[in-house]
Amino acid sequence: MLYLVPTPIGNLEDMTLRAIRVLKEVSLILAEDTRTSRKLLDHFGIETPLKAFHAHNEHQVTDFFAQAILAGQPMALISDAGTPGISDPGFLLVRACVQAGVRVECLPGPSALVPALVVSGLPCDRFHFEGFLTHKKGRKTRLKYLATLEHTFVLYESPYRLLKCLEELAACCGPDRLACVCRELSKLHEEVRRGPLTDLHADYRDHPEKVKGEIVVVVDRKEG
Repeated sequence: MLYLVPTPIGNLEDMTLRAIRVLKEVSLILAEDTRTSRKLLDHFGIETPLKAFHAHNEHQVTDFFAQAILAGQPMALISDAGTPGISDPGFLLVRACVQAGVRVECLPGPSALVPALVVSGLPCDRFHFEGFLTHKKGRKTRLKYLATLEHTFVLYESPYRLLKCLEELAACCGPDRLACVCRELSKLHEEVRRGPLTDLHADYRDHPEKVKGEIVVVVDRKEG
């Protein structure tokens, strides 16, 4: 069995009893950053051994871990925060396990995507999740595509690139397109700001001290 175990995106009270039990029962925990994860595990008294599984080694170790699970060694996969596989490593291991006939089970739990979408006040009956925008060739083309969507779309963004992102979104979607910027969800300094893209850009431009933490940007659909 491979368990995909979500971990808190900020507030440790979001760790579920089931997640704690599973992490205690498996033989090995695969973690995006073992140092970060060890702090979480120590907090909940989880002594299960850790091995690194991240974007820099997943291509090399995926088959090894899949075969180890198949041979009878139950494992859990966690990321630094949130649900594994959502803008984090996980897909390759899940695919390898499925192909090898290993049972895969994903526990429900924390994710920045859904709280940001729901709290935005924008239509969320249908939505598009883009994750992190590419920084390479094709970024402008992708933004133009997102601007045409007739349902809300969601981005993850770094605080170092938030201003650029809001400026580009305003240029492609129009300055008056409504949006919501969510920072540090579930943490002590959680902030949710709503308004036209151009106003959000101006606010963060004029108050750079606010541009920090984990950020989710939710953008309204194109009016039909």
